[in-house]
Amino acid sequence: MTPEQLRSFCLSFNAAVEEFPFPGAPEVSVFKVGGKVFALTTLDARPLTVNLKCDPEEAIRLRGEHPGLIVPGWHMNKRHWNTVTVDGGLPDRLVRELVEDSYDLVVARLPRAERLRLDRP
Repeated sequence: MTPEQLRSFCLSFNAAVEEFPFPGAPEVSVFKVGGKVFALTTLDARPLTVNLKCDPEEAIRLRGEHPGLIVPGWHMNKRHWNTVTVDGGLPDRLVRELVEDSYDLVVARLPRAERLRLDRP
């Protein structure tokens, strides 16, 4: 997956926005829904990585199945976040699933009215 494909995919979700909230690191893209982060990346970094929210048990399983490519979230709560290397070592389909899961986890924690607005139960 290329940086452009990752950005496009993150922005394809309902109400997803890209922000650059770190003045000291203006290259860091933060993708949010309802004001909450679901993906964080530096699109020009090599290798390309993205921090994604993950169910804690699933996070451990994924790290075991993909050592070195999925690791505890860098600068994030390591129980709930993974850093995923998006350089072709993982199938694009899996990366898309992990991004979607992250989005869904964040949406699930939004107030009910916000979830209904997003058309997500």
